[in-house]
Amino acid sequence: METLTTTIDIGNTAFMLVCTSLVMLMTPGLAFFYGGLVSRQNVLTIMIQSFASMGWTTVIWFMFGYSMCFGPTWYGIIGDPTYYAFFNHVTPQAIFAANDAGIPLIVHIAYQMMFAIITPALITGAFANRVTFKAYMLFLTFWLIFVYFPFVHMIWSPNGLFAKWGVLDFAGGIVVHNTCGFAALASVMFVGARKKTGDRPHNVPLIALGTGLLWFGWYGFNAGSELRVDMITASSFLATDLSASFAAITWLIVERIHKKRTSFIGLLTGAVAGLATITPAAGYVSLTTACFIGVVAGCVCYATVVLVHKLGLDDALDVFGVHGMGGLIGSLLLGIFGSLAWNPNGANGLIFGGYEFFYKQVVVVVCSSIWAFVFTYLMLWVINRFITVRVTEASEHSGLDADQLGENAYER
Repeated sequence: METLTTTIDIGNTAFMLVCTSLVMLMTPGLAFFYGGLVSRQNVLTIMIQSFASMGWTTVIWFMFGYSMCFGPTWYGIIGDPTYYAFFNHVTPQAIFAANDAGIPLIVHIAYQMMFAIITPALITGAFANRVTFKAYMLFLTFWLIFVYFPFVHMIWSPNGLFAKWGVLDFAGGIVVHNTCGFAALASVMFVGARKKTGDRPHNVPLIALGTGLLWFGWYGFNAGSELRVDMITASSFLATDLSASFAAITWLIVERIHKKRTSFIGLLTGAVAGLATITPAAGYVSLTTACFIGVVAGCVCYATVVLVHKLGLDDALDVFGVHGMGGLIGSLLLGIFGSLAWNPNGANGLIFGGYEFFYKQVVVVVCSSIWAFVFTYLMLWVINRFITVRVTEASEHSGLDADQLGENAYER
């Protein structure tokens, strides 16, 4: 992607630096969220997977990751990995040229890097308590290269295949949540169920802290995806909160009907489901639609979580039900309710006559789901030929913190 040299927009740049910081905060928030959901003996193992992504993904991003996402296109599928390699062609004066927001290229690099960090970390909740750290690091590396980077380029790069076709994804419903959700489902099917049964969330306040950080950071995740300050930024900000709130309350109601009780964890999980589901549509739909999307998220994601467990699939922290299904239905609901009245750079959805746009959203959702699932399963199979993916049964029973890390979160 070519860059220009001009004067930066101070307001947009300051705003995007704040949003970058907010998205960065989401990864520690995820670590706390997942950490509270696992047992006492596995807290550090699940948390280090998120923090390891902060370090290693940054290294990959510097070497070739940003270039693969936003470099000059190779047939609309992937960016030239050499163009921005080791931040070649990146100067203090370079301006991100994909729009006229006037933000420095280095700010866009930093902002998108935070997305790359958290996306594979989301998957870790599916195979909690079962995967060796060495295998996870290989998984993280190859999944970024062969799943995340290509879909970022195809959907978010101006010369990307799906972007030029007219597919929309405001902040990552397809790129982030749909791909990681179906990767999580493949991981669960490959690794298998936990041998140690009866594990329960060990620290609900920790889950609440993580949810609060995720919710707070999500404003930067969604509103920041406009890459500037305007009315769309404001509407996407409020749409994010509305969807999360409506989903949280809907989850409580559905849980009450289904289980005859409500739970704090249910409220928190519902909020995250609403956040994931509004992500692709936040800047393209009305505020009323955002409320409806939250209600749908609360119902459908809850039902998916129940179904997954009934099928005997041990998605430990409900990654597929919350993120995979949330990203899927959010992207399809965008295809139905997208409105040019709310974003002239968007598209009209099905109810406004946008039949072709809805079709495109369906096609890309199906393609991303299949690719993320198939590649993840095959990749884990290959990794397992060289490095054992699953921990031993003895390690699982004793807890991975002591066995894999030689540390414990709590005094025994």
